[in-house]
Amino acid sequence: MATHFLADLHLDNARGPYARRLQGYLVGAARQADAVYVLGDLFEVWIGDDGSLPRHQATVDAFAALAESGVPVFFMRGNRDFAIGAEFLHGSGMRLLPDPYLLDLYGVPTLLSHGDMLCTDDAAHQAFRARYLDPEWRASKLRLPLWLRRLVAVWARHKSRRGKARKPQHIMDVNTDTVVAEMHKYGARRLIHGHTHRPATHEHTAGGTMLQRIVLPDWRPEQTGVLVVSETGCETLWLG
Repeated sequence: MATHFLADLHLDNARGPYARRLQGYLVGAARQADAVYVLGDLFEVWIGDDGSLPRHQATVDAFAALAESGVPVFFMRGNRDFAIGAEFLHGSGMRLLPDPYLLDLYGVPTLLSHGDMLCTDDAAHQAFRARYLDPEWRASKLRLPLWLRRLVAVWARHKSRRGKARKPQHIMDVNTDTVVAEMHKYGARRLIHGHTHRPATHEHTAGGTMLQRIVLPDWRPEQTGVLVVSETGCETLWLG
């Protein structure tokens, strides 16, 4: 058996090619997993359960069917879908995790994170992260009329694209010192995260101890993958 991890699918709706591929995975390979962990940015944007659930109902139903089959399914908020709420969690059967979260993964203490908390060189994003993690801030945004939330989401996506185009690439990657400090804080030997869209396996040395950092594949036209971790190691299950 093995545990599956995925992040950064950035789904726009339940009918697109990525959503259909995900739904196929959820009724197929995912049924053989010990558990499935979604580490944020499952959706491109989430304006609240009232406004976004209807757009993604088939995906939500597919997760619910997986959970009902007996496979535990976990969700961690990302910077795109931080507004996911109780109705989504109930409907999908997913269990909400804090960021970060320490997991004993087949005897290896493994820290899970969406990943943006590690990008400490990006001061602007860290300021935004501090806001979206604040339940009162989220609640204030969700009290806005639905039509206004839709407009804000369009504006935010446009602003995000412009901001990324202006930032040096290294600022949007993780800070190694932060990675090592967080792993030391939680006693982790492995870290699994997404967010950066730079899938790879890295090794860091701290105090003579070798630490492993795995960046999950983001979903893009040329690759859609799930990280599969078992007692014998890690591999990527490519879905197409």
